[in-house]
Amino acid sequence: MKKLLPIIIVFLFFSCVKKSKNASIELEVANTYLEKVDPPNWWVGFNNNRLQLLVKEDRITNYKVSIDYPGVYLKQVHTADSPNYLFLDLDIAKNTKPGKFDIIFKNDSITKKHTYELKRRSFDSNKLIGFDSSDAIYLITPDRFVNGDDTNDIIKELKEKQIDRSHNYKRHGGDIKGIIEHLDYIEKLGFTSIWPTPLLINDMPESSYHGYAITDYYEVDPRFGSLIDYKKLSFELRRRKMKLIMDQVVNHCGLNHWWMLDLPFKNWINHQENYENNKSNWNWETVITSNHRRTTNQDPYASEKDKSLNVDGWFVPQMPDLNQRNPYMATYLIQNSIWWIETLQLGGIRQDTYPYPDKEFMSNWAKAITTEYPNFTIVGEEWSYNPLLIGYWQQGAKNKDQYESNLKSTMDFAMQKNIVNALNEEESWDKGLIKMYEGLANDFHYAEPRDIMIFPDNHDMSRIFTQLKGDVVNTKMALSYMLVLPRIPQIYYGTEILMNDFEKPGDHGLIRSDFPGGWKEDTINAFIKKGLTPEQIDMQIFLSKILNYRKQSKAIQEGKTIHFAPFDGVYVLFRTYNNEVVVHIINKNKTAVTIDLNRFAEMNLKGRIFKNVISGERFIWNETMELKGKGSLLLTSIKE
Repeated sequence: MKKLLPIIIVFLFFSCVKKSKNASIELEVANTYLEKVDPPNWWVGFNNNRLQLLVKEDRITNYKVSIDYPGVYLKQVHTADSPNYLFLDLDIAKNTKPGKFDIIFKNDSITKKHTYELKRRSFDSNKLIGFDSSDAIYLITPDRFVNGDDTNDIIKELKEKQIDRSHNYKRHGGDIKGIIEHLDYIEKLGFTSIWPTPLLINDMPESSYHGYAITDYYEVDPRFGSLIDYKKLSFELRRRKMKLIMDQVVNHCGLNHWWMLDLPFKNWINHQENYENNKSNWNWETVITSNHRRTTNQDPYASEKDKSLNVDGWFVPQMPDLNQRNPYMATYLIQNSIWWIETLQLGGIRQDTYPYPDKEFMSNWAKAITTEYPNFTIVGEEWSYNPLLIGYWQQGAKNKDQYESNLKSTMDFAMQKNIVNALNEEESWDKGLIKMYEGLANDFHYAEPRDIMIFPDNHDMSRIFTQLKGDVVNTKMALSYMLVLPRIPQIYYGTEILMNDFEKPGDHGLIRSDFPGGWKEDTINAFIKKGLTPEQIDMQIFLSKILNYRKQSKAIQEGKTIHFAPFDGVYVLFRTYNNEVVVHIINKNKTAVTIDLNRFAEMNLKGRIFKNVISGERFIWNETMELKGKGSLLLTSIKE
């Protein structure tokens, strides 16, 4: 025994050392923190069972990866040009159960662990209904709407640290909580959906209140609130049977996006070499900006140079242009959109700067979304006054180049301009109301006019009241006409109280002015009509009556459209559905006129009783109608 004692002591010593080493390894594994894993979680039960994880961690390419979870298969591990990235291709079997599992990363001396979660889906994707022509959308710039939580106005860790409501391009403090607290107001006005401009983090040093310079595609800007707040906004809208539309940006990100310090691939962004060579002097002289020639997407004669400048050029120097032709970038962006749809149960996506990214990617992106959510709606921003370009991007278009966008809706800048011009111009054979009439006649070109979005203005253009030169009657005519068209209408916050940018027309900061009553110190409060002028209150009531009527009008939402060419300064449009008839009349004459109703005999309305949607007055359709002066008239048939 004495001879064995030294051997036993040595064995116990090394055993303890081994246990100690194992314990330290286990401790290291248990407390590993990886810099980034995107998407941060996923779900079981998608049609597409593939998932690609972006993993960001120092020297991660030196690690071997393994996963041991029933139904989850690691198919391939891709390295990047940077040693600090891996891209993991996973297959998730149809019968995989939701739960958490560990992704193990090992090299010769270190083991790291990341716990990943597959969640159970909380709704049937076939029952997720996107916005359509039955909806009316309220567009909000969140920083300028309501400051519901002043404790998050300044976040010391972020680069922009100033709140200054006197400055049009600094942050003012509006947030998600402010929107939630005023959903009753929005609902009572008659809106069924809201579209906030982007709520994701913009950690830029200045002028990023608008949200279009995203610096992390999976993080809510803490100055707007948290992911919990965003989810609550969606829940509160669904509780009211309203929809949340998310403003997304796949064309560009913010210059301070986290990956700009260490780009995964040499072609992650467009003109990357130029950027990396000029980081220390990045300005207008060094950036290769877009030529903004969006027609190069369709032009059969376009040069390759011009095509490249449109697709690859940077929107502005502070917004790097993403290269969607890189397959890893493409997958990242597609998965991000699906992640937000699933997380928030969205009612739609508005995609910024639609004609600027690679158009084949945009088709694949939209198709990937609608494959998972067949009744979902995406609207793309195509700022063009040419109906040919607007129609090109809508799914079902018979394009000569055979391009299929898979995009349900696009934005009708052409009709918006026609309406403004028609109301501002004096009447003649080729000016005035005829422009509205002929603008609507262009609907023959669209695959589905009813799915196109119409609007009086938005966050990038002068307020409609400004465009119409401060004419209240013209503004009412524009709004009432848009709201009865075979379209999806969008109204910008504050239109209901005649907000304007008279001081400096077209100035973005002024267009996006604070909504009165959204801050504790405001002396005017439009939410409760405190301090508003009689004209502002009248416009609130006018718009609300039309919107609330529109909510229950099948004729407006999906009915047949018939209009008659303008005559003597009067333009008449009808919407019909079964026995419901809606009549919209615009009269540009400054004095009373009498119109002959026999001109509209084909509508077969003689003897029908109509009600004025605004005033409630009744009218029997017979031989003539007196229009008392300039303005619009909205009539609805009464069941006999």
